Amino acid sequence: QVQLEESGGGLVLPGGSLRLSCVASGRDFSTFPMHWYRQAPGKEREFVAGITRAGSPVYSDSMKGRVAISRDNAKNAVYLQMNSLQPEDTAVYYCKIYSYWGQGTQVTVSS
Repeated sequence: QVQLEESGGGLVLPGGSLRLSCVASGRDFSTFPMHWYRQAPGKEREFVAGITRAGSPVYSDSMKGRVAISRDNAKNAVYLQMNSLQPEDTAVYYCKIYSYWGQGTQVTVSS
């Protein structure tokens, strides 16, 4: 059974940083692209960042320059380093690999 488990969310002050992790189990995803999405209250889920199997990243315009996606194929994991967080970044963040989604991790940016 495939499972994606995110962690690393929480409450952070504006301007702060968080590092999200997503670890997959049940299948080897080392040859698959990996992605992060987010969904804010009342809004549609949106793409945040992706990384190819070779490690090439792609970012949404809204977060480019403030986030960095990375992967560790040996751990079947993908990470999202987020810096200079703002209240509008408050959302549930999800990892997606192939057709599988994690359960999400809440990120709240507030003073």
